[in-house]
Amino acid sequence: MAPHTDRPVYFSLLHTTRAYPRLPYEAIKNSILGTQYTLSLVFIGAQRARTLNRTHRRKTYTPNVLSFALDATHGEIFVTPERLATQAKERGITIRRYAGFLFIHALLHLKGMRHGDTMDTLEKKYCIQFHLR
Repeated sequence: MAPHTDRPVYFSLLHTTRAYPRLPYEAIKNSILGTQYTLSLVFIGAQRARTLNRTHRRKTYTPNVLSFALDATHGEIFVTPERLATQAKERGITIRRYAGFLFIHALLHLKGMRHGDTMDTLEKKYCIQFHLR
């Protein structure tokens, strides 16, 4: 059993799926949002993803990733590995690479960015930094 520590936890990774792509998620999060930002990353099944999308966004499709800013320093990201696999295959790239790109994309949304040239440039920068190109 690990010793108890009063050190705050700024990153958690949970999964309700059997498998998910392995990446340096915490390092990527720290690079984009900083070490003091608290993030929960959860890999979920398609049904749960559809339910979250319908409940919080009024959309009926299965999303590949959902990001929710809870406040300025706390957020959640939900990823659907099943959807990632399908879309990565359609794009002719690895699941790992696509998962990394979408995680970066979601983190930039949590940082307050909207789609556009600036976001595209930062996505490319972080993909190169974390060897996802």
